[in-house]
Amino acid sequence: MSQTRGKYDFCIGLVLAMSSSIFIGGSFILKKKGLLRLARKGSMRAGQGGHAYLKEWLWWAGLLSMGAGEVANFAAYAFAPATLVTPLGALSVLVSAILSSFFLNEKLNLHGKIGCLLSILGSTVMVIHAPQEEEVETLNEMSHKLGDPGFVVFATLVVIVSLILIFVVGPRHGQTNILVYITICSVIGALSVSCVKGLGIAIKELFAGKPVLKHPLSWILLLSLIVCVSTQINYLNRALDIFNTSIVTPIYYVIFTTSVLTCSAILFKEWQHMAADDVIGTFSGFLTIIVGIFLLHAFKDVNFTLANLPLSLRKDERAANGTLLSTYDCFNHDEESSACLGEIQSTESLSARRNGSLSAF
Repeated sequence: MSQTRGKYDFCIGLVLAMSSSIFIGGSFILKKKGLLRLARKGSMRAGQGGHAYLKEWLWWAGLLSMGAGEVANFAAYAFAPATLVTPLGALSVLVSAILSSFFLNEKLNLHGKIGCLLSILGSTVMVIHAPQEEEVETLNEMSHKLGDPGFVVFATLVVIVSLILIFVVGPRHGQTNILVYITICSVIGALSVSCVKGLGIAIKELFAGKPVLKHPLSWILLLSLIVCVSTQINYLNRALDIFNTSIVTPIYYVIFTTSVLTCSAILFKEWQHMAADDVIGTFSGFLTIIVGIFLLHAFKDVNFTLANLPLSLRKDERAANGTLLSTYDCFNHDEESSACLGEIQSTESLSARRNGSLSAF
């Protein structure tokens, strides 16, 4: 009976996590569209500390979409371990990338499509090899976990790093370095996930008829969650306003997932009873996701598709054989004629200099 119940909870957690990724991925697009509309109107941008986006309905639609996703994510953490729910956040990267290509004119090239596929494969591997977290069924047990010295040290470091980034690094480098605002969102997100897990336990106890509202930890977790989520929304808006969505989303996912997995491992001791193949599988899946996300955004400006793959292969073969591009080859492809002419001219110039010809100068 308990095994059947466990499978049932797993399926519920899986469906909720996937729906959460769809809502959250779509929220990035809605928020970005709202911020772009404000920029065209000349309003003070969020990246500069403005809050005009509060009057934009598209931004509110994105916020509601993210809220729905976070609610689904909240419920998923109550039914499934964090190491199952968090890796599935890669789906929000894929949803965001695909929708960006349709609604924000941020083209998804061949590298991006391969990156999406790798992210899906990596997420699947991580789900298969996900470690089992220690069962925590009461707030008293959760209170004991939160008071563990390892978690206290981790949480203290997160708060210190976040404050340094917010008050020291952010004002100086936040407008030019994409990692500043995204790191703030990500490391704070690790604490928000811990709060969500604790509140999920509190809600279960509340439905069981236990006096949860009288337990101080419930209110501490709720207040901490509000502070963490508000901070994440604020700095995520700044990052989205300044930088490209297809760059912000994958980097945010990688740093956020790393932070959550680290926090979850310290808080719930998930890695202590794992077999060696599961450890290798989990890390392999996560690294596969990182590689996929790197391909998704690192080559986003490279106009490379399956249509021009044969042309690229022919060029590589000619380069390997030491043959030069002919003028006929260049003019046979109008869109590349200027690039080819430049290549021919540079080649002729180099040949002339090697032969000592003054005409090259």
